Amino acid sequence: MRNVGITAFVFWTVMLGTTVPTPLYPLYEESIGIVPVEVTILFAVYALGVVAGLLTLGRLSDQIGRKPVLALALLLAAASAVLFLVSDTLALLLVARVISGFSAALATGAGTAAIGEQLPADRKWLGPVLALVANMGGLASGTMLSGILAEWAGHPLRVSWIVDLALIAISFVGLTMITETVRRSRATFRFERLTIPPEIRGQFLRAAGAAGAGFAVLGVLTAVSGILLGTELDKHDPALTGFVVFLGFVFTGTGQLVDRRLPNQVSLPASCVALIAGAALIAAAVLGPSLPALLSAAIVVGLATGTGVSAGLRAIATGAPPERRGAAFSSFFAILYTFLALPAIGVGIVIEYANLHWAAGIFTLVVGLLALTVLISLSRTRPRQPQHA
Repeated sequence: MRNVGITAFVFWTVMLGTTVPTPLYPLYEESIGIVPVEVTILFAVYALGVVAGLLTLGRLSDQIGRKPVLALALLLAAASAVLFLVSDTLALLLVARVISGFSAALATGAGTAAIGEQLPADRKWLGPVLALVANMGGLASGTMLSGILAEWAGHPLRVSWIVDLALIAISFVGLTMITETVRRSRATFRFERLTIPPEIRGQFLRAAGAAGAGFAVLGVLTAVSGILLGTELDKHDPALTGFVVFLGFVFTGTGQLVDRRLPNQVSLPASCVALIAGAALIAAAVLGPSLPALLSAAIVVGLATGTGVSAGLRAIATGAPPERRGAAFSSFFAILYTFLALPAIGVGIVIEYANLHWAAGIFTLVVGLLALTVLISLSRTRPRQPQHA
């Protein structure tokens, strides 16, 4: 289990670095002079960087091994942190975010696959749980770390990145101690189109639809929580911004655990219903405005998203052939991060040319319709879904 723990820590560290900027965006607005639509673009280019990385390098860990890819992810995470540390222009921030997206893409496929492969046969069920804890735990930890440091430590745009670089250094040391799980007579690399294993195509797509709707809401929460708190609730508090996003990601991980106690016939439909409720809570938080509604939205959406992600990861871990598993995980997360990026860009544009109230109304309607569409699709395929093992 030592290898599993170290791999999970490396995965957690990479993902932590991707959300460190979230509570700092209002501070970058002040120091660099960026506007709200540019904040959402900063967030979105990260997600698009993840998608680009998954689409181009999603099979890399299947081809050359998990350890080299995790090492590359750490190197990219370190490069991103250094750029943030010295950035004083929007252009440098954009480059840093794209590099951060590639680091997350590499760690997502390789880390998720490696954790599952390092577990003994009687504990394989732990793979999706530990992978999601590392993934969402890292995302949640990054927002809380930088939010707290920005609120109470000096040099808020510097200290968080120094701490992040220290964690990356520790992860590098740990990575040298684990055993490679991919056996190849000769390491090779070639670009290959990502595909969905036909054995799990139906369950994969249904889970991706539900989880994608949840990622859309999480993306908007991540991109505009600081703007909402500052402009509508007059709360200019990086720690509070970090806490809102922290709740969303923590309860996404919690949703994974809840899903294991639910049959497939119930879990994904319940996820869709909860997403509709979560989107409505976001609208209430903006139109109220209401901090309790915003906090409740983060919790409800997190639980719903975790359920959908759990179903997808479980299908891949148990149904995809080992030689295609890394690519399948990468395909799944490429879909999710596309959902994460595009709504955030749309909301930023609406905020720029109309206002936050219009953005919340349109976004709620779109997410509600998407979740309802997935729910209807699930009702038609539900009899063919298997029970939890």
